[in-house]
Amino acid sequence: MKLFDNTEVAFTLKSDSQLERAYFLFKMIQNQPMVRIGTAVTNFALKAHLPVEGLIRSTVFDHFCGGVTEDDCLPVIDKMFDEGKVHSVLDYSVEGKEEEASFDDALDKILKIIDFCDEKEAIPYAVFKPTGFGRITLYQKLSEGKTLTTEEQEEWNRVVARFHKVCKAALQKDIPLLIDAEESWMQKAADELIEELMEIYNKEKAIVFNTLQMYRHDRMDYLKDLHQKAYQKDFYIGIKVVRGAYMEKERLRAEEKGYPSPICKDKNATDINYDTAIKYMMEHPKMALFAGTHNEESSYLVMELAKKYGIKENDKRLWFGQLYGMSDHISFNLANQGYNVAKYLPFGPVRDVMPYLIRRAEENTSVAGQTSRELNLLKTERKRRKL
Repeated sequence: MKLFDNTEVAFTLKSDSQLERAYFLFKMIQNQPMVRIGTAVTNFALKAHLPVEGLIRSTVFDHFCGGVTEDDCLPVIDKMFDEGKVHSVLDYSVEGKEEEASFDDALDKILKIIDFCDEKEAIPYAVFKPTGFGRITLYQKLSEGKTLTTEEQEEWNRVVARFHKVCKAALQKDIPLLIDAEESWMQKAADELIEELMEIYNKEKAIVFNTLQMYRHDRMDYLKDLHQKAYQKDFYIGIKVVRGAYMEKERLRAEEKGYPSPICKDKNATDINYDTAIKYMMEHPKMALFAGTHNEESSYLVMELAKKYGIKENDKRLWFGQLYGMSDHISFNLANQGYNVAKYLPFGPVRDVMPYLIRRAEENTSVAGQTSRELNLLKTERKRRKL
């Protein structure tokens, strides 16, 4: 039996009723028209302030999220760590805010999470999105090389100050910090800022991590370029490598605005790009890798490379990551072999987390084979338990 086929280990934390609910949920997600209709109805219901939050909570929210607050997440975090040896990354998944107050609020949240990480071995990383700390249009303007107005420059200075405050706290408490990637049209400004932070805070080891979405065909060149800078300026590189989360949006925008799409031509090209980045990082010292993947072949590749380069399973420079509610067969079986594994555990008010949940549902529908793989594993485990 291949490692990831062991459903007993994969679903060890799920009760029979949780197993049934997961099966029902993925069965629904498999139906593309239903996901579209469900999304539209949910958005309408929330905008019209209809009382649907309870229904959302008991279905998609509870499956893909840890809770409304950090404290809500604690039972989930403790259970995964104590019983399944799987860590958690608390992800405050509130998106698309535009006000200074909400950016300051996000900053306070991340600082609180860094304290949480300091206290709990089960939470090894803190994470945030660049747009959690500033408006996307500001990043976009800088990425396009446009000059900011005096007012915008002051606003950007506040964004930079938020980044520094979080990085200082992370360095002080020795907690690595994952900074998520977002849309390509705002990413250049984020990349440049994160490079400056790496130069300052990654002198001894990787504290600040950037994220590379490998469905972008330019990211391998970016990684090599970053490596050159790190070599010249003598700092460590921390990278979370993922395939990517905004594919439909990226292609649509490129088409509408008439520029070449930044996305690889097909799934196979993305897979090759992803694995090339993994290989490149594993063969160079002074790099720390967080391999965010739901792909079994890439996971096997990381394990092979770790053996090849003599990197121990529990080496803190190597982590695997999956999203909560997905790919338990990868997470729990890897952890069972002694590897460092962390689940991204989103939390936040139901209404605010909806964009994240909708993206998860759409992603599961559009990634060929993702949902049917989940369903087959759940089916296998149901059958095993009946026997």
